[in-house]
Amino acid sequence: MLRYMVAGIAAIASCFALPAGVPADLRAANSRKGASDFTLSDSKGASVKLGSLKGRVVLLDFWATYCDVCNVEIPWYMEFENKYKKSGLSVVGVSVDEDGWKSVKPFLEEKKVNYRVLLGSWDVAKQFGVDNGLPVTLLIDREGRIADSHTGLVDKGVFESEIKVLLRETPPKGAAK
Repeated sequence: MLRYMVAGIAAIASCFALPAGVPADLRAANSRKGASDFTLSDSKGASVKLGSLKGRVVLLDFWATYCDVCNVEIPWYMEFENKYKKSGLSVVGVSVDEDGWKSVKPFLEEKKVNYRVLLGSWDVAKQFGVDNGLPVTLLIDREGRIADSHTGLVDKGVFESEIKVLLRETPPKGAAK
């Protein structure tokens, strides 16, 4: 119960952190740190290694079915997946729901989520600075480095402008497409 209260307070507080229309505030490429790698399973049981997405821009979202703010952002991420996939974007959701696929699979079916969702844990999330407040969304550049991190609800336009900037960056040689 305390976890839900903390997540709710963090989500409400974050709504005031970034006003609408704030331009992209990505870390300079030379100051970005590499994202931790992990291997998690998707809803079909396939293993997905984050490092295998190097060469693509990754929107990595830590979320849960019970998170109201997450439910606001998920349709945006579905739109980004449709709009920018061919340009090199991969949207990946990592659910931290404690009952696992029991609640996540019906949620994915009901919402018709079109991007890859993996089952994670708070231990995995903590590697990315997630500590009980959801959602946390990271933008990872084509080199596998964290370009930005957002906690709570952020304006859709901020995400989209940052995605566009990252997609314009030169992909590394031999990168995945």
